[in-house]
Amino acid sequence: MSNIPELFGSLVFNDKVMRERLPKDTYKALKKTIADGASLEPTVANVVANAMKDWAIEKGATHYTHWFQPMTGVTAEKHDSFITPCDGGIIMNFSGKELIKGEPDASSFPSGGIRATFEARGYTAWDPSSFAFIKDGALCIPTAFMSYTGAVLDKKTPLLRSMNVLSKQAARIVTLFGTPCDKVNTTVGAEQEYFLVDRELYYKRKDLIYTGRTLFGARPPKGQELEDHYFGSLRPRVLAFMDDLDRELWKLGILAKTRHNEVAPAQHELAPIFSSVNVATDHNQLTMEVMRKVAEKHNLICLLHEKPFAGVNGSGKHNNWAMSTASGENLLDPGKNPAENTRFLLFLAAIIKAVDLHQDLLRLSVATAGNDHRLGANEAPPAILSMYLGDELTGILEAMAAGVPVSKKQRDRFTTGVDAIPTFMADTTDRNRTSPFAFTGNKFEFRMLGSSVNLACPNVMINTSVADVLKEFADTLEKSKDVEADAKKLIVETYNAHKRIVFNGNNYSDEWTAEAARRGLLNLKTTPDALSYYDRKENVAMFERHKIYTKAEIKARQEILLENYCKVIGIEAMAMSQIVSKQILPAAIQYTDVLLQSAAHKAAAGLQAIAENELAARITELTNSAYATLARLNANAVAAKDVSDVLAAARNYHDAVFLTMQELRVSCDELETVVAREYWPFPTYGDLMYY
Repeated sequence: MSNIPELFGSLVFNDKVMRERLPKDTYKALKKTIADGASLEPTVANVVANAMKDWAIEKGATHYTHWFQPMTGVTAEKHDSFITPCDGGIIMNFSGKELIKGEPDASSFPSGGIRATFEARGYTAWDPSSFAFIKDGALCIPTAFMSYTGAVLDKKTPLLRSMNVLSKQAARIVTLFGTPCDKVNTTVGAEQEYFLVDRELYYKRKDLIYTGRTLFGARPPKGQELEDHYFGSLRPRVLAFMDDLDRELWKLGILAKTRHNEVAPAQHELAPIFSSVNVATDHNQLTMEVMRKVAEKHNLICLLHEKPFAGVNGSGKHNNWAMSTASGENLLDPGKNPAENTRFLLFLAAIIKAVDLHQDLLRLSVATAGNDHRLGANEAPPAILSMYLGDELTGILEAMAAGVPVSKKQRDRFTTGVDAIPTFMADTTDRNRTSPFAFTGNKFEFRMLGSSVNLACPNVMINTSVADVLKEFADTLEKSKDVEADAKKLIVETYNAHKRIVFNGNNYSDEWTAEAARRGLLNLKTTPDALSYYDRKENVAMFERHKIYTKAEIKARQEILLENYCKVIGIEAMAMSQIVSKQILPAAIQYTDVLLQSAAHKAAAGLQAIAENELAARITELTNSAYATLARLNANAVAAKDVSDVLAAARNYHDAVFLTMQELRVSCDELETVVAREYWPFPTYGDLMYY
């Protein structure tokens, strides 16, 4: 289809399709379930299932699957065909029971000790708030995933719970200010960064195949220094990929909007229009999957690792978070006069307090081995949480705290000095790309997410933390006789108590690191450091208070994430060991022999061989250094496996294994610069980034 409106959502069992295919009573019952969480009667589920099946078969589907998001960080699916035996033949059948409930084997998914391996039963449960869709010839039904005992084993269930909790508490605040409100929606738009490399070159790099990133690579003569790739003209091969990607995403109802070159060579970005957090999370998981598939069709590989290449920017995923009423009113819109918008300022104060109190949760929600390469590296926000509010909002809060009149900031008319170019009104505040949690006009942009992360966990943390503070505010103000006046007092008290988290300056500077320490802000530099805070008693109490997680589920998640960190570093160390021993050292030794043979021939002819001898000596020195470091890496990796406590093991993997890997890389990367090109065993950074 070339008609984009007709193409959009063509593989989605969306509201339009439901209105067309479901009886009116069934449609109303399903909409009530989606809007209010009302239970769905079995008879209604049967009608919906049959309509879904007929529609899917018309679209070419032969199977259905419960599509879910276990704690692996990726999605999972088990396909069952629609066929049912009948009188020696078959019919195509799909029941309401099959729609509502599935039973995948739960024994091989991460459980953090909640389930033993022999305890296999798990359940998937239909999430009607996220539309079913067709992918790979199967009707995909978004579902939650839990164990036989009811323990949560996925990322969707806690997210849905956090959305409900925030909705309830935010609606109380809205109602207090004179607007009856039953529901508040949380929305997210996730900017997805990624790299594209040539497929043939990719398969010559064992490190990319095994780990998703280059474990070795000398910097090419040109990286991102000239800043000419950012927003630059799209190369035909990349543009063809992006065209196909947009169309595939549009078919799935994904609101892909913006595409452009990012800062590093071979790096790009896709940004969608915002949608509800649950749908945005599902869509982002689909987006990453579709990116990989479409790239393969163009003989490319899409790299979603946070740091595929050293020395250039890594990839993030900015999480643009907001709240709005059912009628679409954005609760984070300051309005024309934010100083007089008490309701907005109260929500702002709640978010300030939430971020300050739960810096640890926001930080650990983005903690992965891959993201550790980015945070604090002057290409992404530091590992220190802070909030950017801009001069206008900060000025309003400071004036309120000081008890002085708020000076209204005038918007300036922006002019270029060129008569032919129209003038326009400038915004009242700038943006800050170095801030981890920045207000950007009518939303907050959480910038610490790595490119491969599932959106669910960061948004569970934001939703729950903010809901917890809003509950405190609502409990207080519902007893008030003058909500407006008491709300202003609450804003001032909250800002004074938590303004240490507000910083509008350069988060990349050394001065800020020192200032943050003076303010008492956390600086959790590594994943093990961050994850050690997960089960802090204040965090456990908050999650249990709002029924997001039990203490056991928190401990399980902590263990799963720490184990994953250990496994990732362990895989990288093993890959590095094999590449060094089987590729880099043999290449260096072979080239050394060539140099020495050349030197011997020259000496026999009475000629000097200064270059050959000096190069051979340097390569031998680097080879010996790499060989010795490799032996230490192997010993450290073996020792790390024997550490029984998972947090201690993770710290050991960082301090002993990862740091030795960094040391080994130094020698090997220099070898790349002195070994002749025809002897080097795999494509270089220049090859990969300038394919």
